[in-house]
Amino acid sequence: MLLMLIGLAVYFPLLILLSRLAERRHGRTGNSAFYRAARSAPWPMVAFGMIAGSISGVSLVSVPAWASTTGMTYLQMCAGFIVGYIIVALVLLPVYYRLRLTSIYGYLSRRFGPKTRRAGAVFFLLSKLAGAAARLYVAGLVLHTFIAAPFGIPFPVTAAVTLLLIWLYTHRSGQAGLIYTDVFQSLMLLLALGGTLWAVAARMGLDWHGVWTTVRESPMSRVFEWDFASPQAFWRQFLSGIFIVIVMTGLDQDMMQKNLTCRTLRDAQKDMCLYGMAFLPINALLLALGILLYTFCAAQGIALPAKPDALLPQLVSSGALGPWVVIPFSLGIVAAAFSAADGALTALTTSCCIDLLEREDDVRLRRRVHALMVLACLGCVWIFAAVDSPNVINTIYVMASYTYGPLLGLFAFGLFTRVRVRDRFVPCVVVLSPLICGVLDRMAPVWWNYKFGYELLVFNGLLTAVGLFLLRAHNEIGRAHV
Repeated sequence: MLLMLIGLAVYFPLLILLSRLAERRHGRTGNSAFYRAARSAPWPMVAFGMIAGSISGVSLVSVPAWASTTGMTYLQMCAGFIVGYIIVALVLLPVYYRLRLTSIYGYLSRRFGPKTRRAGAVFFLLSKLAGAAARLYVAGLVLHTFIAAPFGIPFPVTAAVTLLLIWLYTHRSGQAGLIYTDVFQSLMLLLALGGTLWAVAARMGLDWHGVWTTVRESPMSRVFEWDFASPQAFWRQFLSGIFIVIVMTGLDQDMMQKNLTCRTLRDAQKDMCLYGMAFLPINALLLALGILLYTFCAAQGIALPAKPDALLPQLVSSGALGPWVVIPFSLGIVAAAFSAADGALTALTTSCCIDLLEREDDVRLRRRVHALMVLACLGCVWIFAAVDSPNVINTIYVMASYTYGPLLGLFAFGLFTRVRVRDRFVPCVVVLSPLICGVLDRMAPVWWNYKFGYELLVFNGLLTAVGLFLLRAHNEIGRAHV
């Protein structure tokens, strides 16, 4: 515990130092630095920094836990992720750069009208708050288990202190600071993954050839599932992966705001493709780690926890993997979760100020909104703690099916049709679509003996597009295409 406290005591001041260095380069308090990093970010730094934002500390805990239930079939979805990143780079990024957008939901205003823009921004706010809270919940649990709990500090206090630390290094520099801090946090995540894999292999007496053999011969190493009725069926997973990336990256202000800090469209496209390609090998290593963990527990007679997500933290905290692995694991998971949360808070602030309040240049308002978003995220973390989901990453994807589905329908309809719609009725459509999907998700096993997976996201977007078509405006004045 002492070593971890020392590590964190060095870690957080380093984040603040990196943030202050960014302030000197891009401007201390200006909104241009906060929102866009003055559009001067080097694309290799953005690409490497986004690894932590995309993978997150949730993946370090949840993805290995999937090995026992779905094997390595998650890689089917990861293959779809790569295709999704290419689509975002070639289809969406050119639109955002051509319109010189700070908030990507400005496209909805130009294509449909202000009410559609606000509706899209609201759904983003709900989605991102929930996703950031889920990731911080995982990081908070790690900090609480290793540091706070031995002193009798309750989890809500741990969560509050964690968010305070994030606010300290984000409230002034914004995206300008995140360019530097995310690079550092991505490095911490990769070191944590590599260190944990090495520790498990050492405990099992395996060299790297032995690791490969153990993973390959395990019944959990199954990658492909060809039974279409299964939620893990290849085409369901692959197509879901494509659309999850399109909505959770291409239609997400947080992820796109980082890409829009690049100097040119070409730089942003290179950044997108580079970190998109990292998804498959990193998640393959995470699943391999999960197989090793379950094999290790079986060999040692270690009882499995009730929650799959608790497996790796339990083994680390109990000392079963060796005492030294606590430091890289803890710093890695905190770094990755922080990277996802700090970017989310910056994007939430941006969207609220620009899309909802329409006061892009007001520095004082931006600071107040940023503090408010920190408090809102804290409330969501406490809700996650109360719900206590057994698999956080699965919960995130399920929520995305409902909250990002309307965004998928709005952008797809806007980009691929020239139909004008009655803007004032669009909020009704984006609310009704996820409600209908919720009913179908619940009743489909009864009516059709079919269980929806992540493809519910696509169906949600399709319902939104159909609703927009029904709202087509034959006589209204407005631009049909942007």
